[in-house]
Formats: sequence, C-alpha cells, structure tokens
Amino acid sequence: MSKGESVVVIGGSGTGKSVMLKCILGLLHPEKGQIKIDGEDTVSLRGTKREHVLKKFGMLFQSAALFDSLTVWENVAFGLIEGAGMDKEQARIIALEKLSKVGLGEAMAEADPAGLSGGMRKRVGLARAIATEPDIIFFDEPTTGLDPIMGDVINNLITECVRDLGATTLTISHDLSSARTIADRVAMLYEGEIIWTGGVDQIDHCSNELVDQFIHGRERGPFALEVT
Repeated sequence: MSKGESVVVIGGSGTGKSVMLKCILGLLHPEKGQIKIDGEDTVSLRGTKREHVLKKFGMLFQSAALFDSLTVWENVAFGLIEGAGMDKEQARIIALEKLSKVGLGEAMAEADPAGLSGGMRKRVGLARAIATEPDIIFFDEPTTGLDPIMGDVINNLITECVRDLGATTLTISHDLSSARTIADRVAMLYEGEIIWTGGVDQIDHCSNELVDQFIHGRERGPFALEVT
C-alpha cells in the first residue's frame, strides 16, 4: 500500500478478512509469511519495538468497542492518556476537537456510551481512531448494523477525516456502497488469498468470475455456497 492510500478488502464471510487484520495488529501470530510496516517485518517484534509500531495505528472496531465505564470524551482520549501519557486536561481538549470533527458537540463529552445509538457509537469510535493522529487507520466493517443513511454519513466522515490526516487506511467490508465511497483501490479475498485487486472504478467491469459474482450478488457462479 502507498502512503495516503485507501484500500478496501472485500470478500464473503469466513474468507479470512478479520484474521488478516488481527495478524497485522499482532492479535494473532501468522504461521508463515511477513507483515511489513514501513519496510520492516513486524511479525517477530516484541516489547517496546512492537509498541512503537502499534503507536502508528488507529482502529475503528466493528461494534465501536467503547468502554462503558468511561465517558465519551474519556473513550476518545484513551490512547492519548494511556498510550502517550498525556495529562487529562490536554487530552480532553483534543478529544473535544476530534468529537467536533465527527459532528458531535461538547454536550456529548460527558455522555454514557451505553445510551448512544449505533451511529453515534461509530462516530465516537472514529473520533478515538483519529485522536492520536495515526499514520495508518484500520476500519473493521465500519457500516455494519447501520441504516443506509447513517452508513453514508459514516462513509463521508471517514473520507473527510482521513483526508485531513493524510493517513493510509485499510478497511475490511462486505458493504460495496461503502467500498465505492471510501476506496482508492479494492482487493478481493477468497479462501485466504487476494485473488484480484484494482481501482474502485474497475470493479464493475472485472473479468474475474468470483469478483463478478460477489459484486453483483448472484447466487449462481463459482462461489461455493452451502445452503442447508
């Protein structure tokens, strides 16, 4: 991936999208191969070297993964306080700034995450993902569980925030509308392998039969579907 590029990895359930992401983040250890960040293989990194790499990352989880024991602003500032060691007063200022970027005012800062709608939780999760101004941001199914209108809102917020940061982004998704909005390039994962990659403008005219079936949602095709 090039610096500042937005790549969306698409594919059916169980094809390895989440496993790939967990391997990059170090949550799972790959059995073989390399994962290079800025030219450095990170698979064998441990301790402070691993932490240095992780500080380059931001992450928006599928369910937002907010801490219900913390207020909204404390969730956004979590990485600043716990990771960067920033004092709470300064971290709160930055948290409010990032909340504003995702359309949430200061009145939301002290709110309880448990009382937020799905769309608002995603916004808070996005604010947290960009709070440390990371070089690389990962998005795990950013529009899952949202209605089409809120999904479009989140897509546009992602595009705006990433553009302002100049960050490189990797998204895993099965939402083709989202992919068309946020991607520069799309990659198709099938049975653990990337079988096609190309510009988002090429996806509707791809000659790969697996990609064509997935994109157009056809029941018949080379995809093996188990229906019981």
